[in-house]
Amino acid sequence: MDAKFQYLLRQGDNALILSQQLCQLVGKGPALEEDMALSNVALDLLGQTRMWLTYAGELEGKGRDEDRLAFLRDAHDYRNCLLVEQPNGSYADTLTRQFLFDTWHYFLMDGLTRSSDERIREIAAKSIKEVTYHLRRSGDLVVRLGDGSDKSRAMMQTALDELWMYSGEMFLYDEIDNAMVEQGVAPPVDAIRKQCLDHMADIFSEATLTMPSPDAWMQRGGKQGRHSERLGFILAEMQFLQRAYPGAAW
Repeated sequence: MDAKFQYLLRQGDNALILSQQLCQLVGKGPALEEDMALSNVALDLLGQTRMWLTYAGELEGKGRDEDRLAFLRDAHDYRNCLLVEQPNGSYADTLTRQFLFDTWHYFLMDGLTRSSDERIREIAAKSIKEVTYHLRRSGDLVVRLGDGSDKSRAMMQTALDELWMYSGEMFLYDEIDNAMVEQGVAPPVDAIRKQCLDHMADIFSEATLTMPSPDAWMQRGGKQGRHSERLGFILAEMQFLQRAYPGAAW
């Protein structure tokens, strides 16, 4: 399968699955303002999903549009990283997952604005405006809760310790990522990893949280289609209508 097609799926699937996860929290936020913020982030990610999957479908040339790619693929055909499919859990879990993703997402989009692929540059240029807000928002909240009460700090530290093992997959490049780097489509991993870790270290220090070792063992496999059972439940809900009524449109 064309490496660029797979790379586009990875970007689209990351945004889609995280968007779906955040949509499950609509009406359940800890405060009205935060409830609205989570909803807006979910919508931003969904819009980015559409751009990535539309381009992927066009590049594939088999007549699959954004809807077919989203609703008619099974879990083993999804290429999102394992981090985004982790449970929403407590608000500390949701926020920590979001911050880890936002940090990587921001620096990746920044790199992709200089991609050799014009379409990818355009998507990244549109996305980074939203992603900049996402990162600023989640980073601010990590600091507020980490440097808040004893309970909020303990919950944030526990969430960070439990989710950290899923953060490294974003920096584990395989043959597809390396092919994109060689073609000038994607930025090299070393630059992104250093930028991300430096930013995380700054935020966690301000939040009085202990950052786990970047060299710790990391989960992997999501980008190659090996997922947790959690993704199956996410897709079962997300794809229900199209699976139950094939071809339904509204």
